[in-house]
Amino acid sequence: MGLTKYKIGQLVTIIDERNNLGIRDFYGININKEFMPTIANTEGLDESKYKVVRKNCFVYSGMQTGRDECIRISMYNNDNPILVSPAYTTFEIAATEIVLPLYFFMKFFSKEKDRFGAFCSDGSIRSNLDWEVFCNIELDLPPLSIQQKYVDVYNAMVSNQQSYERGLEDLKLVCDAYIEDLRRKIPCEAIGEYISEYTVRNEVGLPLSSVRGIATSKEFIDTKANMAGVSLDNYKIVEPGMIAFISDTSRRGNKISLALNSSNESYLVSSISTVIRTDEDKLLSKYLFLFFSRAEFDRYARYNSWGSARETFGWDEMCDVRIPVPDIEIQHDIVNIFEAYNIRKDINEKLKTQIKDICPILIKGSIEEARKTKEA
Repeated sequence: MGLTKYKIGQLVTIIDERNNLGIRDFYGININKEFMPTIANTEGLDESKYKVVRKNCFVYSGMQTGRDECIRISMYNNDNPILVSPAYTTFEIAATEIVLPLYFFMKFFSKEKDRFGAFCSDGSIRSNLDWEVFCNIELDLPPLSIQQKYVDVYNAMVSNQQSYERGLEDLKLVCDAYIEDLRRKIPCEAIGEYISEYTVRNEVGLPLSSVRGIATSKEFIDTKANMAGVSLDNYKIVEPGMIAFISDTSRRGNKISLALNSSNESYLVSSISTVIRTDEDKLLSKYLFLFFSRAEFDRYARYNSWGSARETFGWDEMCDVRIPVPDIEIQHDIVNIFEAYNIRKDINEKLKTQIKDICPILIKGSIEEARKTKEA
């Protein structure tokens, strides 16, 4: 047998299991076709309306496919079920005698498939790829034996990446254990003695390319604001080694937006941001940022935020934060471990990206092998 053409609708069936299990793990899917914990405030939500996602289940969203040139789809591979919004479509492969679920998913790690999905989207502002249109997309499928061969290659690569990731988490545990040991042995001090607010405006004329936003993931990102006609004169400069944060903690998924400029360039941030300069002879900014990166600090910042319509964690509250401040040599040791962790973390992300990039090559290989089989 060679290739056989099927419409997606011939291969899948919708499942609509609602949450009567008391699950509270809310997730969404992103344009990288990955599950991610939701950043929305889920306090007080009626979780019984949300859809349950189990192992080997697919989650699909046709929203904004044309705008993003991306088919938002992901396959869940973990054992513990999670919840997704009722706006998502959840489905499974019904025709497992025709297509392997993982091979089906590998088909969508392709820019060509994303562009085709965008082409098939409607012409509205959001350019949605409706479920009915998605189900009419045709897939060329080789025999199961050929599918399995290339799925095995993919699984081997994922297994290697996951093994590397487990070692990465071990390194993170070492770092966390070191910090917890310090907190038991060294009295905590308010950091106000070691930090100062840096309020230098953009008088040197840094360009638009220097403007950054501050994410709750504790990193600087390219700004999402419309900068057309906006003067940068009032923007604040964040020099290398400095930390910037946004005091408004409302509607940020119970996290504080904060980042360390670990580059060799100066950044610009909005005037509503606060820039921190540390006394590097006594408190390393990288050591301080390590504490800011912990989930415990997000909870602390939210608990100590104040206000009505908007809750803020301002400069005075920041100065009151208490951490252990050991000798500078010990701080360097901890920072070195943390930087080794971050380097390995970056490598791990690159490995995951490479695996996705290889998927179209594997799919092409399976298609060509099926064609040769038919010719033979």
